[in-house]
Amino acid sequence: MKICAACHKDLPKDSYSKKQWKLDEYQRRCKVCITNNREVQPPPKQNNSNDPDTNEIIKALNSMYLKNIEKKINDEELFKQPPPKEDCPICFLTLPAYITGWRYMSCCGKVLCSGCIHAPVYDNQGNEVVEKKMCPFCRTPNPTSLEEEEIIKRLEKRIEAGDAHAIFNIGVYYRHGRNGFPQDYTKALELFHRAGELRHFEAYTNIGASYNKGNGVEVDMKKAIHYYELSAIGGCVSARFNLGNNEWSVGNWDRVLKHYMIAVRGGHTESLKQIKKIYSNGHATKEDYTKALLSYQEYLSEIKSPQRDEAAETYEDCRYY
Repeated sequence: MKICAACHKDLPKDSYSKKQWKLDEYQRRCKVCITNNREVQPPPKQNNSNDPDTNEIIKALNSMYLKNIEKKINDEELFKQPPPKEDCPICFLTLPAYITGWRYMSCCGKVLCSGCIHAPVYDNQGNEVVEKKMCPFCRTPNPTSLEEEEIIKRLEKRIEAGDAHAIFNIGVYYRHGRNGFPQDYTKALELFHRAGELRHFEAYTNIGASYNKGNGVEVDMKKAIHYYELSAIGGCVSARFNLGNNEWSVGNWDRVLKHYMIAVRGGHTESLKQIKKIYSNGHATKEDYTKALLSYQEYLSEIKSPQRDEAAETYEDCRYY
């Protein structure tokens, strides 16, 4: 399920063309909206500014921001190559950056690559389990009925265990009003902050996007950039890409290139395309573009495997680069 940026409905995959399904949440339009020429619209604003609980949460978030902003981020820290991504705990290959190349398992809290998720599973006697309906890591049976309710129950258990990824996922549900949760940007921000403090750096990207778009808070680009920087330092390539785009808007080409180069090394294909553009525009050298291509090839050599290729060829939602 994904949100259409025109009608703001949470719709299944067959409601979108292949091209639209791959776009981000601020560009994606369903087939009906495209047919009716509906343009992308800002998400509906919440009318909860007088809610005492909401006001308390916003005060707490502002306090967190002031606490974070005291930690000055210098260029040495900002442009340092981030730590390598974690490995899949089954095949021990680096997890892909591409979101459909991996999946978070709410049963055990592990992040598994698409190859291992769809590879054969064997029982204790070494026999292949023909009807594989279990987690490849912990062997917990997959939900068979009331799937959303079961997944949420599992996420709640993971939250009790302090699982940052589970906290982040519930934050996403609140952000979009999905899976039975009301749309509540403020609650989503609170959960993203909790996940970020537990080193789930993508959560900081979502906080940055909220300040960028004004979702639940006033638009504040200074705060947006601050949270993008926290996320980028932690290795989130989409946040790094956003920082590069921001520098592009003011013509800081040296910083643009630095951000995109780091994102490319982390597997961000759009950053590679952007480097090609600035090379064509004369703001990067041929050596820069060659270096970016080699860096991306190095990334691919770390993530590619026959098992992942087979999953990507068999299942449309398992593309991993």
